[in-house]
Amino acid sequence: MTATTTTDFVEPTPSALLLLGRASDLASERGVECPGALPAPSDPELAERARAAKAALGDRVFVLGHHYQRDEVIQFADVTGDSFKLAREAAARPQAEFIVFCGVHFMAESADILTTDDQQVVLPDLAAGCSMADMAAIEQVEEAWAVLADAGVAERTVPVTYMNSSAAIKAFTGRHGGTVCTSSNAQVALRWAFDQVGGVDGDGKVLFLPDQHLGRNTAVLQLGVPLEQCVVFDPRRPDGGLTAEQLADARMILWKGHCSVHGRFSVQNVTEFRERIPDVTVLVHPECKHEVVTAADMVGSTEYIVHALEAAPAGSSWAIGTELNLVRRLAKRYPDKHVHYLDSTVCFCSTMNRIDLPHLVWALESLVDGRVPNRIVVDPDDAHWARVALDQMLALPGA
Repeated sequence: MTATTTTDFVEPTPSALLLLGRASDLASERGVECPGALPAPSDPELAERARAAKAALGDRVFVLGHHYQRDEVIQFADVTGDSFKLAREAAARPQAEFIVFCGVHFMAESADILTTDDQQVVLPDLAAGCSMADMAAIEQVEEAWAVLADAGVAERTVPVTYMNSSAAIKAFTGRHGGTVCTSSNAQVALRWAFDQVGGVDGDGKVLFLPDQHLGRNTAVLQLGVPLEQCVVFDPRRPDGGLTAEQLADARMILWKGHCSVHGRFSVQNVTEFRERIPDVTVLVHPECKHEVVTAADMVGSTEYIVHALEAAPAGSSWAIGTELNLVRRLAKRYPDKHVHYLDSTVCFCSTMNRIDLPHLVWALESLVDGRVPNRIVVDPDDAHWARVALDQMLALPGA
């Protein structure tokens, strides 16, 4: 078979431009609007343009980079970390007029909630969302609460939402006396929530949003809640697919949501690595499935994973179940350790990877020119109640 090529240029369709973070669709979920002025990814001057724009802005700009970002973006971050660490870092820089958040939408929302009214949060690509956060829409959660009320269990249920959720969901949690958690403090947050309704051994319940795996793993493995007392509420089924009796017997009511990256890892991945490298340490994120977490040697947040590799002895072997950009970065940072990606199939966080160098350059150069692109502004009422939930988290022991 002879390969054929063509030199004809095909004009991108409007939908293709939108997927590239260009063009406009104000009716979409986040109102995607980029003017099509992105520099070409092949531009060899991109890194120098980013440095020049950042230098021109000086202390007026503070760039945040999530652990899952690619290296071409991370090199321009003033601080790297997980989502909540970055939001707190933004709040600790009141002198910065602009916060450029190289992460995803819910993270930029949290930064807007925690920073002052004088600061403006910018997301280089508005289409950088989070599939997990999008699995819990506020209308669905309100309907679910009504189901719990009809079943007679809402009054003894405390909502806890993972940081990976929209500002509207955080606000719902604040309005109903709940809190927010991260993967680092989920155990403390859940214990606090159960204490509000009689303790872990009582008959109170937690509605955990939106990641079922983090909620299940924390409740069962760290608080001792029986696995059979964890039920999954599916918003696409009538009454969540649960009977009133099931809701009454449950301790953890888990939202049917998950991370598209961490959900890929399997027990087979763990088994195959142990067969190949007998002395390997398997380290996974708590967003992985319950059977994967129980098969692993260690489990922890992105910050935990970073610190675990830092402290690991030279020559040790690691199979890590989290986003590939972070695993690659750790392998480069610690060449004296054998760092492997747990899955044989490459899987980046596709939405996180929408923040690339062209988008970052475009955002920084726009700020230099006096334009504020893609500003993230949370509704004032949602911001108030989300801040209530976030402040409750900050008040937890060890926060």
